[in-house]
Amino acid sequence: QVQLVESGGGLVQPGGSLRLSCAASGSSFSRSTRGWYRQAPGKQRELVAAITTGGDTNYADSVKGRFTISRDNAKNTVYLQMNSLKPEDTAVYYCNAGGRLTSSGPFWGQGTQVTVSS
Repeated sequence: QVQLVESGGGLVQPGGSLRLSCAASGSSFSRSTRGWYRQAPGKQRELVAAITTGGDTNYADSVKGRFTISRDNAKNTVYLQMNSLKPEDTAVYYCNAGGRLTSSGPFWGQGTQVTVSS
């Protein structure tokens, strides 16, 4: 059974940092594009960042310069380092696999809540 499990979410003050992790099990995604998406209340799910097996990346304009996506193929894990967090970054963050740099694939994690508030 393929599983993507996110961790690292939580409550942080504006300007703070968080690091999300997404570990895959049941299948190797070492040759698969991996991505992070988010969904805020009342809004559509949107791409945050994606990374190919070769390390090419794509970021939403709203997070460029603040967020960094990376991957460790040996650990079947992808990371999202989030710095200078803003209240508008508050959302449920989802890990994705099997897509492209600009579109999602069929595999999703269960999501992890990120709340940015003072």
